[in-house]
Amino acid sequence: MLELLRQHLSRAENELEELQVVRERIEAKQPDTEAYDAIVENPFLRPSESPLSTFAIDVDTASYSNCRRMLNMGQLPPAGAVRLEEFVNYFPYDYPQPTGDAPFSMTTEAARCPWNAEHVLVRIGLKGKEIHRKERPASNLVFLVDVSGSMSEPNKLPLVRESLKLLVRELGENDRVAMVVYAGNSGLVLAPTGGDRKAAILNAIEKLEAGGSTNGAAGIELAYQLATDNFIKGGVNRVVLATDGDFNVGVTSQDELVRLIEAKAESGVFFSALGYGMGNYKDSTLEKLADKGNGNYAYIDTLNEARKVLVEQMSGTLVTIAKDVKIQIEFNPARVAGYRLLGYENRILAAQDFNDDKKDAGEIGAGHSVTALYELIPTGKRGEKEAAGLPEVDPLKYQPMPEVKPLDAVAANELLTLKLRYKQPDGEKSKLLEQPLTDEMSDYAKASADFKFASAVAGFGMLLRDSKYKGSATFDAVVELAMEGVGRDEFGYRKEFVDLVRKAKELWKIR
Repeated sequence: MLELLRQHLSRAENELEELQVVRERIEAKQPDTEAYDAIVENPFLRPSESPLSTFAIDVDTASYSNCRRMLNMGQLPPAGAVRLEEFVNYFPYDYPQPTGDAPFSMTTEAARCPWNAEHVLVRIGLKGKEIHRKERPASNLVFLVDVSGSMSEPNKLPLVRESLKLLVRELGENDRVAMVVYAGNSGLVLAPTGGDRKAAILNAIEKLEAGGSTNGAAGIELAYQLATDNFIKGGVNRVVLATDGDFNVGVTSQDELVRLIEAKAESGVFFSALGYGMGNYKDSTLEKLADKGNGNYAYIDTLNEARKVLVEQMSGTLVTIAKDVKIQIEFNPARVAGYRLLGYENRILAAQDFNDDKKDAGEIGAGHSVTALYELIPTGKRGEKEAAGLPEVDPLKYQPMPEVKPLDAVAANELLTLKLRYKQPDGEKSKLLEQPLTDEMSDYAKASADFKFASAVAGFGMLLRDSKYKGSATFDAVVELAMEGVGRDEFGYRKEFVDLVRKAKELWKIR
């Protein structure tokens, strides 16, 4: 009898262990407390009705690395986690260095659209001026580290510690670092310390331990106070937040946190958000904080990603060379029957915002590249059928039809005109740049390797979102396009992308 009870107990224990394994797998694959905003994709618009497309630039990359984390775990990302512009901008592109006084160059390229041969794909690229590390201005950095209980997992605070160590090793005697932590309360754990005193800074980082609830607002207040008290005129003044974004004590409302960051941004201190972990990850909160804090947002899933963001792209992450950067495209209705901006849904601006210097927009870091893609329906035979399917508004009853002036021969051959406004990092008045794009209608085969790769990444994002605009795109076609555009892949990011697409294809089959 006793032996039988032991057997039943052993069997029950084994079943409990199996259930625990299953539960852990389910929890790992279904992060139901992770928060992502819904994305309503930009539709096709008619230039005759909406001639201007205006948006703030975005150099964030968090969406790609976060979705990579999910795919590597065997999980398809939710549609709200896939922001096309962050997928495309994750990868560096070979844009020319700027010349003259402008802090960045502008590049345009057009070719047949790979997922709809009747359409044209346009790539717009900006390249920020490179700053050599030895020429980097002095830095006043405040690390703001979440040490709440939720940060105890290996891919959270332990990875935060290793990430910050990588950055500290790149600092010099002209740099200063302070560190604030927050859990239930906030506190200063490292007073402003010279970047040449690496042992003291690294020791303070090593001692970070997790425990308690999360009062992020109190930490934000203290971090900005330190940054403003030690402000370096003409230098880099930045708060670097490392967290899973789960604020649960004090100011917890996303709207209130955004307003807090927005107010602090007026101090001239810039902001970077580094996201970590899974399960309770709050992507939507961190994306908004970086947007309103004049900052950038990256998701750190591995130490290699930390090295990319904080070492390889250190100047771009820390040094802002232009702020409130806005793009406005005017489309030529004689050549374009319809257009659609891929991504940037939460960066769309009203047409009048372009000339309003009080309107907040995006920032560009030293050496950063920014890419935007438009899918166009051309006029004429190729586009007549698609254009006929675009929604129309009824004719106006009270407004006279505007007089249409004939275009000169040069303008008549232009697809669009690109206009861009930006301010100096400490400036209040914007400057204007302008550049037309002539309709060359080149075949996709003649497009540059970067054009092909960017279009492959956009196609992949649309497939993960199951976008109604994906056309003939397939995972196999994305791999083929990406392989054509791999080119010089110094750090292997593009080859890694190809592997990721193949993983996604297999997961899509069994979803």
